[in-house]
Amino acid sequence: MKENQHIPVLRQECTELLITRPGGRLLDGTVGMAGTSLALLEKAGPQAFLIGMDLDLESLRRARRVLSESAPNGHWGLVRASFARMDVVLGGGVGTFDAVLLDLGYSSVQLDDPRRGLSYAVDGPLDMRLSPVVGPPASEWVNQLPVAELADLIRCFGEERHAHRIARAIDNARRRAPILTTGALRDAISTVVPPRFRIKTLARVFQAIRIHVNRELEALEAALPAATRLLAPGGRLGVISFHSLEDRIVKRFMMHAAKDCICPPDFPACCCKHRATLRLVTRKPVRAGKSEISRNIRSRSATLRVAAKLSCELAA
Repeated sequence: MKENQHIPVLRQECTELLITRPGGRLLDGTVGMAGTSLALLEKAGPQAFLIGMDLDLESLRRARRVLSESAPNGHWGLVRASFARMDVVLGGGVGTFDAVLLDLGYSSVQLDDPRRGLSYAVDGPLDMRLSPVVGPPASEWVNQLPVAELADLIRCFGEERHAHRIARAIDNARRRAPILTTGALRDAISTVVPPRFRIKTLARVFQAIRIHVNRELEALEAALPAATRLLAPGGRLGVISFHSLEDRIVKRFMMHAAKDCICPPDFPACCCKHRATLRLVTRKPVRAGKSEISRNIRSRSATLRVAAKLSCELAA
């Protein structure tokens, strides 16, 4: 499998919005194959230092190869950990980074690898885990969850309106034989989905199960305040989301952190004592342009939001 199969999304936009001056300390909390990490280092210049973090061991190995070949000066380091614990893993270094990036997407290499079980398009073990440390594989959840819980999972994390019908179809299939492969799950779902809706429905159901298996939304909820704590005054946080559930969390967090008062609008005076810690750099999400989408169809769902850390004086 060639390393260049993965094309980083919104790479130019990330470098332009996150790197505002030469040098500094950079953190890529989802380093992946290091394509965007390398661009950040190149933009920040030879005095910059980058830490790349990822839970996926294979991604870290690929990132190490890319950085070793293209940034051999050693101004980088890699850490295997979930970005949800970035401030703990990095020793509680409050205010030490000038830019933090979280790219919440999966690389093409991960999605197209049948051993991962991430895609309905390729047959393989129904695993979906970024790492065994996150818990049981997808097959265990799919075969053991009660129908009502499985339907709730598909409805909440996949935003699929026919969730109960699909959950019943999965239950019928697993009663005959355990669902252990992506192909078996795809076939079970396909029995109750008309052909013209099949691809989108499969994508939503697989997304829902993957989010549940890896606790993705929980990790994101924990990562955003952790990243903010790690930012130095003036430092910038950028987050690339790929579906509305992620983007909604990021949008709400940044908007909440950018407000000086969060009291209900009908309160006569502020009593919350909340003070803004971030300034919105992007009022609206940045999206891929037509030329990028033509080169990489997976970029069409990407949205980038950026916020800057306020100084202690402004946040006080």
